[in-house]
Amino acid sequence: MEFSNSLIHWYLQNKRNLPWRNTTNPYPIWLSEIMLQQTRVAQGLPYFLSFTDAFPTIFDLANADEEQVLKLWQGLGYYSRARNLHATAKHIAFELNGEFPPTYKELLKLKGVGEYTAAAIASFSYNEPVAVLDGNVFRVLSRYFNVDSDISLPKTKTEFQQLAQEVLDKKNPALFNQAIMEFGALQCVPKNPDCNSCVLNSSCAALQHKKVSELPVKSKKTKVTNRYLNYLILKDSDSNYIVQKREGKGIWENLYEFPVLETEIQLSENEIIEQVSKMQFYNEKPSEILILQNEITLHKLSHQHLHIRFFELRFTSKLPDSKPFTAIQKLPFPIVIHNFMVANYCNSL
Repeated sequence: MEFSNSLIHWYLQNKRNLPWRNTTNPYPIWLSEIMLQQTRVAQGLPYFLSFTDAFPTIFDLANADEEQVLKLWQGLGYYSRARNLHATAKHIAFELNGEFPPTYKELLKLKGVGEYTAAAIASFSYNEPVAVLDGNVFRVLSRYFNVDSDISLPKTKTEFQQLAQEVLDKKNPALFNQAIMEFGALQCVPKNPDCNSCVLNSSCAALQHKKVSELPVKSKKTKVTNRYLNYLILKDSDSNYIVQKREGKGIWENLYEFPVLETEIQLSENEIIEQVSKMQFYNEKPSEILILQNEITLHKLSHQHLHIRFFELRFTSKLPDSKPFTAIQKLPFPIVIHNFMVANYCNSL
Protein backbone atom coordinates (compact mmCIF):
# COMPACT_ATOMS: atom_id res chain seq x y z
CA MET A 1 0.00 0.00 0.00
CA GLU A 2 1.25 3.45 -0.94
CA PHE A 3 0.48 4.85 2.53
CA SER A 4 2.56 2.33 4.48
CA ASN A 5 5.37 2.19 1.92
CA SER A 6 5.69 5.98 1.87
CA LEU A 7 5.75 6.16 5.67
CA ILE A 8 8.43 3.48 5.99
CA HIS A 9 10.54 5.09 3.26
CA TRP A 10 10.24 8.48 4.99
CA TYR A 11 11.10 6.93 8.37
CA LEU A 12 14.27 5.25 7.15
CA GLN A 13 15.49 8.62 5.92
CA ASN A 14 14.35 10.82 8.80
CA LYS A 15 14.19 8.76 12.00
CA ARG A 16 15.91 9.97 15.16
CA ASN A 17 18.65 7.81 16.61
CA LEU A 18 17.11 6.80 19.92
CA PRO A 19 18.63 4.11 22.19
CA TRP A 20 15.48 2.01 22.55
CA ARG A 21 15.29 1.66 18.76
CA ASN A 22 18.56 -0.25 18.51
CA THR A 23 17.29 -3.35 20.30
CA THR A 24 14.48 -5.88 20.45
CA ASN A 25 15.06 -6.38 24.20
CA PRO A 26 11.62 -5.75 25.77
CA TYR A 27 13.08 -4.23 28.97
CA PRO A 28 14.40 -0.93 27.49
CA ILE A 29 11.47 -0.82 25.06
CA TRP A 30 8.97 -1.15 27.92
CA LEU A 31 10.91 1.39 29.99
CA SER A 32 10.93 3.94 27.17
CA GLU A 33 7.24 3.49 26.38
CA ILE A 34 6.20 3.99 30.01
CA MET A 35 8.39 7.10 30.26
CA LEU A 36 7.11 8.59 27.03
CA GLN A 37 3.45 8.37 27.99
CA GLN A 38 2.30 12.02 27.95
CA THR A 39 5.96 13.04 27.75
CA ARG A 40 8.04 14.41 24.88
CA VAL A 41 11.12 12.46 23.77
CA ALA A 42 13.42 15.40 24.53
CA GLN A 43 12.21 15.41 28.13
CA GLY A 44 12.10 11.65 28.57
CA LEU A 45 15.47 10.72 27.04
CA PRO A 46 17.69 11.91 29.95
CA TYR A 47 15.48 9.98 32.38
CA PHE A 48 15.71 6.86 30.22
CA LEU A 49 19.50 7.10 30.23
CA SER A 50 19.58 7.64 34.01
CA PHE A 51 17.32 4.63 34.60
CA THR A 52 19.22 2.27 32.33
CA ASP A 53 22.46 3.39 33.95
CA ALA A 54 21.11 2.83 37.48
CA PHE A 55 19.09 -0.28 36.57
CA PRO A 56 20.71 -2.09 33.61
CA THR A 57 18.34 -5.06 33.95
CA ILE A 58 14.81 -5.75 35.09
CA PHE A 59 16.28 -7.42 38.20
CA ASP A 60 18.18 -4.24 39.15
CA LEU A 61 14.97 -2.23 38.92
CA ALA A 62 12.99 -4.85 40.83
CA ASN A 63 15.51 -4.87 43.68
CA ALA A 64 15.65 -1.08 44.01
CA ASP A 65 13.96 0.86 46.82
CA GLU A 66 10.86 2.74 45.74
CA GLU A 67 12.35 5.99 46.99
CA GLN A 68 15.34 5.51 44.68
CA VAL A 69 12.98 4.92 41.75
CA LEU A 70 10.89 8.00 42.59
CA LYS A 71 14.01 10.14 43.07
CA LEU A 72 15.26 9.23 39.58
CA TRP A 73 11.76 9.89 38.22
CA GLN A 74 11.60 13.30 39.94
CA GLY A 75 10.44 15.96 37.47
CA LEU A 76 8.99 13.57 34.90
CA GLY A 77 5.49 13.83 36.39
CA TYR A 78 2.58 11.39 36.51
CA TYR A 79 4.33 9.52 39.31
CA SER A 80 1.87 6.62 39.24
CA ARG A 81 3.82 5.53 36.16
CA ALA A 82 6.95 5.12 38.28
CA ARG A 83 5.13 3.19 41.00
CA ASN A 84 3.51 0.90 38.42
CA LEU A 85 6.86 0.50 36.67
CA HIS A 86 8.47 -0.66 39.90
CA ALA A 87 5.60 -3.04 40.72
CA THR A 88 5.71 -4.57 37.24
CA ALA A 89 9.48 -4.97 37.41
CA LYS A 90 9.07 -6.97 40.62
CA HIS A 91 6.37 -9.12 39.03
CA ILE A 92 8.47 -9.89 35.94
CA ALA A 93 11.69 -10.45 37.88
CA PHE A 94 10.36 -12.54 40.74
CA GLU A 95 7.30 -14.27 39.27
CA LEU A 96 8.18 -14.56 35.56
CA ASN A 97 11.92 -15.23 36.00
CA GLY A 98 12.79 -11.97 34.30
CA GLU A 99 10.99 -12.89 31.07
CA PHE A 100 8.49 -10.45 29.58
CA PRO A 101 5.24 -11.94 28.27
CA PRO A 102 5.75 -12.49 24.51
CA THR A 103 2.27 -11.58 23.23
CA TYR A 104 0.03 -8.53 23.11
CA LYS A 105 -2.74 -10.19 25.13
CA GLU A 106 -0.35 -11.30 27.88
CA LEU A 107 1.42 -7.94 28.00
CA LEU A 108 -1.94 -6.25 28.64
CA LYS A 109 -2.11 -8.04 32.00
CA LEU A 110 0.93 -6.16 33.32
CA LYS A 111 0.29 -3.28 35.72
CA GLY A 112 0.58 0.09 34.00
CA VAL A 113 0.56 -1.45 30.51
CA GLY A 114 -2.39 -0.39 28.37
CA GLU A 115 -3.34 -1.20 24.80
CA TYR A 116 -0.86 1.20 23.22
CA THR A 117 2.13 0.12 25.34
CA ALA A 118 1.30 -3.57 24.88
CA ALA A 119 1.10 -3.09 21.11
CA ALA A 120 4.41 -1.23 21.06
CA ILE A 121 6.27 -3.92 23.02
CA ALA A 122 4.61 -6.78 21.11
CA SER A 123 5.50 -5.32 17.72
CA PHE A 124 8.95 -3.90 18.53
CA SER A 125 10.21 -6.88 20.54
CA TYR A 126 8.33 -9.80 19.02
CA ASN A 127 7.24 -8.42 15.61
CA GLU A 128 3.62 -9.25 16.40
CA PRO A 129 1.37 -7.58 13.78
CA VAL A 130 -0.64 -5.38 16.13
CA ALA A 131 -1.04 -1.67 15.42
CA VAL A 132 -0.13 1.06 17.90
CA LEU A 133 -2.53 3.92 18.53
CA ASP A 134 -1.23 7.01 20.30
CA GLY A 135 -1.79 10.74 19.82
CA ASN A 136 0.57 10.87 16.86
CA VAL A 137 -1.17 7.97 15.12
CA PHE A 138 -4.62 9.47 15.74
CA ARG A 139 -3.44 12.68 14.09
CA VAL A 140 -1.85 11.06 11.03
CA LEU A 141 -4.78 8.74 10.36
CA SER A 142 -7.48 11.37 10.94
CA ARG A 143 -5.80 13.78 8.53
CA TYR A 144 -4.76 11.33 5.84
CA PHE A 145 -8.16 9.63 5.69
CA ASN A 146 -10.18 12.74 6.66
CA VAL A 147 -11.81 11.10 9.69
CA ASP A 148 -13.67 13.73 11.71
CA SER A 149 -14.96 11.45 14.49
CA ASP A 150 -14.42 12.84 17.98
CA ILE A 151 -11.33 11.07 19.34
CA SER A 152 -12.38 11.75 22.93
CA LEU A 153 -15.21 9.22 22.56
CA PRO A 154 -14.57 5.53 23.34
CA LYS A 155 -16.29 4.33 20.14
CA THR A 156 -13.92 6.47 18.07
CA LYS A 157 -10.91 4.72 19.57
CA THR A 158 -12.33 1.42 18.30
CA GLU A 159 -12.85 2.97 14.87
CA PHE A 160 -9.27 4.23 14.71
CA GLN A 161 -7.86 0.98 16.08
CA GLN A 162 -9.54 -0.90 13.26
CA LEU A 163 -8.23 1.59 10.71
CA ALA A 164 -4.71 1.41 12.13
CA GLN A 165 -4.83 -2.39 11.96
CA GLU A 166 -6.02 -2.26 8.35
CA VAL A 167 -3.14 -0.06 7.15
CA LEU A 168 -0.50 -1.84 9.25
CA ASP A 169 2.26 -3.46 7.21
CA LYS A 170 1.76 -7.02 8.48
CA LYS A 171 5.20 -8.12 7.24
CA ASN A 172 7.01 -5.23 8.97
CA PRO A 173 4.83 -4.25 11.95
CA ALA A 174 7.69 -2.95 14.09
CA LEU A 175 9.02 -0.77 11.28
CA PHE A 176 5.59 0.54 10.33
CA ASN A 177 4.57 1.34 13.91
CA GLN A 178 7.80 3.24 14.50
CA ALA A 179 7.33 5.04 11.19
CA ILE A 180 3.78 6.29 11.74
CA MET A 181 4.56 7.49 15.28
CA GLU A 182 7.74 9.25 14.17
CA PHE A 183 5.89 10.80 11.24
CA GLY A 184 3.33 12.27 13.61
CA ALA A 185 6.04 13.51 15.97
CA LEU A 186 8.25 15.17 13.35
CA GLN A 187 6.22 15.82 10.19
CA CYS A 188 2.47 15.72 10.81
CA VAL A 189 2.73 17.86 13.95
CA PRO A 190 -0.30 19.30 15.79
CA LYS A 191 0.10 22.91 14.71
CA ASN A 192 1.24 24.34 11.39
CA PRO A 193 2.67 21.18 9.77
CA ASP A 194 4.79 21.72 6.66
CA CYS A 195 2.44 20.05 4.22
CA ASN A 196 4.41 21.29 1.19
CA SER A 197 7.33 19.03 2.09
CA CYS A 198 5.17 16.06 3.15
CA VAL A 199 5.63 12.78 1.26
CA LEU A 200 1.90 12.12 1.61
CA ASN A 201 0.64 15.49 0.39
CA SER A 202 -0.60 14.20 -2.97
CA SER A 203 -2.94 11.69 -1.30
CA CYS A 204 -3.79 13.34 2.06
CA ALA A 205 -7.55 13.86 2.20
CA ALA A 206 -7.39 16.57 4.89
CA LEU A 207 -4.98 18.61 2.77
CA GLN A 208 -7.19 18.25 -0.30
CA HIS A 209 -10.23 19.37 1.71
CA LYS A 210 -8.28 22.11 3.55
CA LYS A 211 -9.05 20.57 6.95
CA VAL A 212 -5.54 19.88 8.27
CA SER A 213 -5.85 22.40 11.10
CA GLU A 214 -9.27 21.02 12.10
CA LEU A 215 -8.20 17.40 12.57
CA PRO A 216 -8.25 15.37 14.68
CA VAL A 217 -11.49 16.44 16.37
CA LYS A 218 -11.37 16.37 20.15
CA SER A 219 -14.23 18.05 21.99
CA LYS A 220 -13.86 16.82 25.55
CA LYS A 221 -12.16 19.33 27.83
CA THR A 222 -10.59 18.54 31.15
CA LYS A 223 -12.14 20.25 34.15
CA VAL A 224 -9.38 21.97 36.09
CA THR A 225 -9.49 22.39 39.88
CA ASN A 226 -7.58 25.17 41.63
CA ARG A 227 -5.80 24.33 44.88
CA TYR A 228 -3.97 26.70 47.22
CA LEU A 229 -0.98 25.15 48.99
CA ASN A 230 1.03 27.08 51.54
CA TYR A 231 4.15 25.13 52.48
CA LEU A 232 5.50 25.64 55.98
CA ILE A 233 9.22 25.01 56.22
CA LEU A 234 9.85 24.28 59.89
CA LYS A 235 13.42 25.14 60.86
CA ASP A 236 14.50 24.24 64.39
CA SER A 237 17.34 25.45 66.61
CA ASP A 238 19.78 22.99 64.97
CA SER A 239 18.85 24.25 61.49
CA ASN A 240 17.13 20.95 60.80
CA TYR A 241 13.82 20.62 58.97
CA ILE A 242 10.59 18.65 59.04
CA VAL A 243 9.38 16.76 55.97
CA GLN A 244 6.54 14.30 55.54
CA LYS A 245 5.62 11.61 53.04
CA ARG A 246 2.43 12.04 51.01
CA GLU A 247 0.17 9.03 51.31
CA GLY A 248 -3.21 8.08 49.89
CA LYS A 249 -4.25 8.16 46.25
CA GLY A 250 -4.00 11.87 45.58
CA ILE A 251 -1.27 13.70 43.69
CA TRP A 252 2.39 12.98 44.43
CA GLU A 253 1.73 9.71 46.27
CA ASN A 254 4.82 8.55 48.23
CA LEU A 255 6.77 11.72 47.45
CA TYR A 256 7.96 14.03 50.23
CA GLU A 257 6.92 17.56 51.04
CA PHE A 258 7.05 20.11 53.85
CA PRO A 259 4.03 20.47 56.14
CA VAL A 260 1.31 22.24 54.18
CA LEU A 261 -1.59 24.51 54.97
CA GLU A 262 -4.17 24.14 52.19
CA THR A 263 -6.89 26.77 51.94
CA GLU A 264 -10.12 26.76 49.93
CA ILE A 265 -9.44 30.20 48.48
CA GLN A 266 -6.33 32.23 47.90
CA LEU A 267 -5.48 34.15 51.07
CA SER A 268 -3.14 37.09 51.41
CA GLU A 269 0.30 36.60 52.93
CA ASN A 270 -0.79 38.41 56.08
CA GLU A 271 -3.84 36.17 56.43
CA ILE A 272 -1.62 33.08 56.14
CA ILE A 273 0.83 34.44 58.68
CA GLU A 274 -2.02 35.26 61.07
CA GLN A 275 -3.34 31.68 60.82
CA VAL A 276 0.08 30.09 61.19
CA SER A 277 1.07 32.23 64.17
CA LYS A 278 -1.80 30.71 66.14
CA MET A 279 -0.83 27.12 65.30
CA GLN A 280 1.29 24.83 67.42
CA PHE A 281 3.85 22.40 66.02
CA TYR A 282 5.05 19.68 68.40
CA ASN A 283 3.63 21.83 71.24
CA GLU A 284 5.77 24.74 70.05
CA LYS A 285 4.86 27.99 68.39
CA PRO A 286 7.18 29.54 65.80
CA SER A 287 9.31 32.42 67.05
CA GLU A 288 9.52 33.93 63.58
CA ILE A 289 7.63 33.52 60.27
CA LEU A 290 9.32 34.53 57.03
CA ILE A 291 7.82 34.89 53.55
CA LEU A 292 10.26 33.12 51.25
CA GLN A 293 9.09 34.41 47.89
CA ASN A 294 7.15 37.38 46.65
CA GLU A 295 5.24 35.63 43.87
CA ILE A 296 2.89 32.67 43.96
CA THR A 297 4.16 29.69 41.98
CA LEU A 298 1.58 28.26 39.59
CA HIS A 299 2.20 24.55 38.98
CA LYS A 300 -0.07 23.02 36.35
CA LEU A 301 -1.05 19.36 36.46
CA SER A 302 -3.45 17.70 34.02
CA HIS A 303 -6.52 18.21 36.22
CA GLN A 304 -5.28 20.68 38.82
CA HIS A 305 -3.67 24.09 39.01
CA LEU A 306 -1.63 24.39 42.20
CA HIS A 307 -1.03 27.87 43.61
CA ILE A 308 2.01 27.43 45.84
CA ARG A 309 3.74 29.62 48.38
CA PHE A 310 6.50 28.93 50.89
CA PHE A 311 6.90 30.26 54.43
CA GLU A 312 9.77 29.52 56.79
CA LEU A 313 8.83 29.00 60.43
CA ARG A 314 11.74 29.28 62.86
CA PHE A 315 11.78 27.64 66.29
CA THR A 316 14.04 28.22 69.29
CA SER A 317 14.06 24.53 70.25
CA LYS A 318 14.89 21.25 68.58
CA LEU A 319 11.92 19.60 66.82
CA PRO A 320 11.42 15.81 66.95
CA ASP A 321 12.02 13.90 63.69
CA SER A 322 13.75 16.88 62.13
CA LYS A 323 16.47 16.17 59.57
CA PRO A 324 19.47 18.08 58.20
CA PHE A 325 19.00 19.50 54.75
CA THR A 326 21.75 17.26 53.33
CA ALA A 327 19.58 14.25 54.21
CA ILE A 328 16.34 15.81 53.01
CA GLN A 329 17.61 16.66 49.55
CA LYS A 330 18.24 12.96 48.83
CA LEU A 331 14.52 12.22 49.13
CA PRO A 332 12.10 12.31 46.17
CA PHE A 333 10.09 15.55 46.07
CA PRO A 334 7.59 16.99 43.59
CA ILE A 335 9.67 18.95 41.11
CA VAL A 336 8.11 22.30 42.08
CA ILE A 337 9.30 21.82 45.69
CA HIS A 338 12.66 20.43 44.60
CA ASN A 339 13.28 23.48 42.40
CA PHE A 340 12.37 25.80 45.25
CA MET A 341 14.77 23.99 47.59
CA VAL A 342 17.60 24.22 45.06
CA ALA A 343 17.02 27.93 44.52
CA ASN A 344 16.61 28.90 48.17
CA TYR A 345 18.53 26.43 50.32
CA CYS A 346 21.23 24.57 48.41
CA ASN A 347 23.27 27.70 47.77
CA SER A 348 23.22 28.65 51.43
CA LEU A 349 24.79 25.43 52.67
